[in-house]
Amino acid sequence: MKKFFKVLSIFGLLAASVIFAFVIYGIKSIPDSIHLVSDEKLKFNEIYSYRISSGDVSVSVNSENAAKGTLLSEYTVDISALKVIPVKSADVIVSERKYVIPSGDVFGIRMFTKGVVVVGSDDVYTEEGISNPSKTAGLNAGDIILTVNGNNVNSTLEIEKAVQENGGNELKLSVKRGKKVLNLKLTPALSKNDNCYKAGIWVRDSMAGVGTITFVDSASKVFGGLGHAVCDVDTGIVMPLADGDAVKTKITGCYKGSCGSTGELCGVFQDTNIGTLSLNTACGVYGFLNNIVSTNEAVPIATKQEVKTGSAKIISTVDEKGPQYYDVRIVRICNNDSSSSKNMIIEITDSSLIEKTGGIIQGMSGSPIIQDGMLVGAVTHVFVNDPIRGYAVFADNMLKVSEALNAERLLEKAS
Repeated sequence: MKKFFKVLSIFGLLAASVIFAFVIYGIKSIPDSIHLVSDEKLKFNEIYSYRISSGDVSVSVNSENAAKGTLLSEYTVDISALKVIPVKSADVIVSERKYVIPSGDVFGIRMFTKGVVVVGSDDVYTEEGISNPSKTAGLNAGDIILTVNGNNVNSTLEIEKAVQENGGNELKLSVKRGKKVLNLKLTPALSKNDNCYKAGIWVRDSMAGVGTITFVDSASKVFGGLGHAVCDVDTGIVMPLADGDAVKTKITGCYKGSCGSTGELCGVFQDTNIGTLSLNTACGVYGFLNNIVSTNEAVPIATKQEVKTGSAKIISTVDEKGPQYYDVRIVRICNNDSSSSKNMIIEITDSSLIEKTGGIIQGMSGSPIIQDGMLVGAVTHVFVNDPIRGYAVFADNMLKVSEALNAERLLEKAS
């Protein structure tokens, strides 16, 4: 009898472990928000089932829904493992299938910050000795100075002017650090070298680089590119965008990537602005093009659930020939986070592209990924020690940002 109960206990423990594994896997793999299109059914792994707990599966399209992107229905489902074990709830949004024009054109990114980014501090040599006003004030690298004495500052010149005009008196700073806004006080020091007041900080007010346009909406001319945020090279923070330009860029060549060394496209900005920049987000940069130059036909954007491992193609510009299709393979779907730029791992399989670039190189970020005739994502990062592999973002994530930007613009026009 004791042996029977011992065996029974072992089986019970194993069963509990399996059930626990199902629950944990479901929590991690099933997103909190699921986007479907009108012709797509809600599907999960066979071990999971669901029931609709709230909402209306037949919401009609009205003006408010249209502003969100032709919303058709919205509801919540409760998901269970083995039909009886609760796992989690998820919101389901169903909208009409969205079509965009995939690009692959390179563009220059010229952006100006909202506030100025602190990238470092410096000692000031005074008659009394060494002083460091920025450290004394509590400023850190990565802080964003928004105002000085109540006045907005968006350039290094405005910071310098405020310091000099205050004559060594205390400056009141409004500083953004992460999600918090702090009020700090900084007293400039008089430098004995040039008899000028110094704040003892290094700041950055602009950024420039080269990326790839992922897609453009033919009706609104909203475009998305890069697939990841433009970050400060010294501090790693997302650059706070005030305004910026998308600039016509000519590719003159590239530095080939290799294990341990990231390659990059060599591009020259032309004297033509092709659009404006409006957003710098974790899923890319967004704005409005002046004109649509791509000759590609519009394709549907795949939802996250439609993306699968296997063969695909990217559209990239790596030489004077312009956008070209190259073979890749989606190796793994690894992140359902809607704010992440690392949703899947891709591998370059095209020998001609590997010969030209060594794999994924800087400047290719934003290259659209096409699978089964749909836009499924965009290249975002390269693995430094394995340059034929890298990360990609879901096109569905980029679509949400671009639609929100267009909705905001429509509301501004209506008001």
